[in-house]
Amino acid sequence: MNQDYIVPNEWSIIEEGFNPEMVKSSESLFSLGNGAMGQRANFEEHYSGPTFQGSYIAGVYYPDKTRVGWWKNGYPEYFAKVLNAPNWIGINIKINGEELDLFSCKSVSQFRRELNMKEGWLSRSFTATLKNDTSIKVETKRFLSLSLDEVGTISFNITPLSGDAKITYSPYLDAGITNADSNWDDKFWEITQVSQEDSMAFIEAHTLKTNFHTCTFMQSQCFINGLQVDLSPTVEKLDKQLTFHYSAEIEQHQIFSIHKYGGYTTDRYHNKENLIPAAKKALKKAINLGFSNLLETQRIAWDKIWETADITITGDIKAQQGIRFNIFQLNQTYLGTDARLNIGPKGFTGEKYGGSTYWDTEAYCLPFYMATKEQQVGRNLLEYRYNHLEKAIGNAEKLGFTNGAALYPMVTMNGEECHNEWEITFEEIHRNGAIAFAMYNYYRYTGDYSYIPEKGLEVLIAIARFWQQRATFSTFRNKYVILGVTGPNEYENNINNNWYTNYIAQWCLRYALETLATVKKDYEADYHRVVSKVALTSAETDMWKSVADNIYFPYSEEHQVFLQQDGFLDKELETVDSLDKSQLPINQHWSWDRILRSPYIKQADTLQGFYLFENKFTTEEIERHFNFYEPFTVHESSLSPCVHSILAAKLDRMDQAYDFYLRTSRLDLDDYNKEVEEGLHITSMAGTWMSIVEGFGGMRVVEDTLTFQPKIPSQWESYSFKVIFRNRTIKVTVSKNETKFTLVQGEELQLSVNGKSVAISKNNSVTL
Repeated sequence: MNQDYIVPNEWSIIEEGFNPEMVKSSESLFSLGNGAMGQRANFEEHYSGPTFQGSYIAGVYYPDKTRVGWWKNGYPEYFAKVLNAPNWIGINIKINGEELDLFSCKSVSQFRRELNMKEGWLSRSFTATLKNDTSIKVETKRFLSLSLDEVGTISFNITPLSGDAKITYSPYLDAGITNADSNWDDKFWEITQVSQEDSMAFIEAHTLKTNFHTCTFMQSQCFINGLQVDLSPTVEKLDKQLTFHYSAEIEQHQIFSIHKYGGYTTDRYHNKENLIPAAKKALKKAINLGFSNLLETQRIAWDKIWETADITITGDIKAQQGIRFNIFQLNQTYLGTDARLNIGPKGFTGEKYGGSTYWDTEAYCLPFYMATKEQQVGRNLLEYRYNHLEKAIGNAEKLGFTNGAALYPMVTMNGEECHNEWEITFEEIHRNGAIAFAMYNYYRYTGDYSYIPEKGLEVLIAIARFWQQRATFSTFRNKYVILGVTGPNEYENNINNNWYTNYIAQWCLRYALETLATVKKDYEADYHRVVSKVALTSAETDMWKSVADNIYFPYSEEHQVFLQQDGFLDKELETVDSLDKSQLPINQHWSWDRILRSPYIKQADTLQGFYLFENKFTTEEIERHFNFYEPFTVHESSLSPCVHSILAAKLDRMDQAYDFYLRTSRLDLDDYNKEVEEGLHITSMAGTWMSIVEGFGGMRVVEDTLTFQPKIPSQWESYSFKVIFRNRTIKVTVSKNETKFTLVQGEELQLSVNGKSVAISKNNSVTL
């Protein structure tokens, strides 16, 4: 783990000292995004050392043909990949004819990199001696604008230290890029046009197969000691690259600066014939504002986000840094303004997982966005799945299901399944349950039922049809069983009767039946419209009830626990603490065969069900299952520690809850899984937020009431968070001796705190 690599700081991620071995890790950790685009923290100037270049545009992807040595009916034809987009940040630099390249410099000192999360910018500073013995000081700052989300900007400043120097800035656009993870080394981009107009440059390109049209653009201004200078550039135009060269003779200790504005326009928001005019308009707005004013609008935009999203922790600076890093990256990835977009597990920080949507969104991310943003953002995440319903039905048809049964994809960009591992694609079907649970959770939290009769009921019916058809009646057990599945624990494949899968299938069937009854009673017109549209019959709903009432759950009388799956007790039940630490993580040291035969659990599986459906079980049952399963859990999924932290807090195991919290909040900062250079774990970051709000804060919605059971780790002096609940904003402050509730915005609200009813009204805090 890199526990001494990132400097502890409440509001910033800071790296001090240049270490080429950490460059790729830093490129992930210091990534930038604004919901519309994102980029790894690659250096602007040329770097000849190991690097993972990455710039990404939200919603732009390529269907990379699946590469396997065999084929099965229903197998996805492609794996969707977020594309490495044309690079606009590049600025090659020469000083007295020598290229600035930190990997080849004679020396680099006073290197400092900072990601300021409070204001949303990335800076770098260092002193370097080049191979020609020229010494310089460099200071840079860049950000992706939240107010002009097609634009990013860079300020790059060089001061000669060893004498006068001729400095050349060469800002460029480069469309000659590739993905690191192509299956077939396909060409993803087709260049349409490389052009310039005055000081502006444009590269128009479109993706092959998916045919997304984009324009990458740039414009630059030069300054000496803060005063703009009009330098006439020389222009170098190649097939896939366009470069402007700005040169000036700079005196020792003068500051030569370039402000570069760049970004993307796409046919997702503009007519494809108007991408260059749209780029010109974006550049004009940015140039007119200038770097300093754009930076101020960035600060204001992030202030607004932090106003409701921030969590404060006193007495534990690493915990404070961890939670803010997670909240910051979630907001860089998704702001909820476009219902066509969703949240990829790596966001804009890398190519692993293809940048696609997983069940992570519904199970982990939705609570964060519901509680920290306006209600429409959560609804947009639900509508994303409704808009893909027909393709989910098509996915199920490919696997042999009929009558409008839907299987939502494990991985998707547009609703089609595009995951290329059979044990996940065909078997990890519990994802359907997460889609249904999200609807229930959204209504439970927001009080907005309108989505369900308008759109959600159709989704629930299609999901119920799937579960009814996927269940098999076992004459041996006289019960319905669900065979050949993979549960949340992906270290078991093709097993029978995964408890979590069976339980959420039963819940979905019953929830669909309850919802049908409610909509029939309260939204009669919508009920008849939907039932007619999908041709639902009473015989079919009777079958749903029969399956739900007679589903099988494996259980051990000896251990008094539900079994993760039928064969779990057949394994050699040695707990994780018996393993040699050199064998961890097992996914990097063991064969897949050995992992599958082991009892080791990648992430919460049975415990995932106890987390989601906590109110269906007693505290004693939860504790018994936690005691049984956690010792077998290796937590090699980023989604694992948060669920265990929440359950441990409920069980008053605060030291254990805190350890799990620290692991999930600093999973990437401390590189627990030794893979941060591949990108960050964005969706699990929402689980970090849950660890505090639901775990330590004990927040739940029970019988239509917002409830809290606040606790505090011994390592903290206090903590506070805000939640938006049913158009009210509530601030909760927890210290060792008391908890304070403040209604920041909205009408009076009745809470339940540790089982006691508490009324809070505007600007009238209640302290317990």
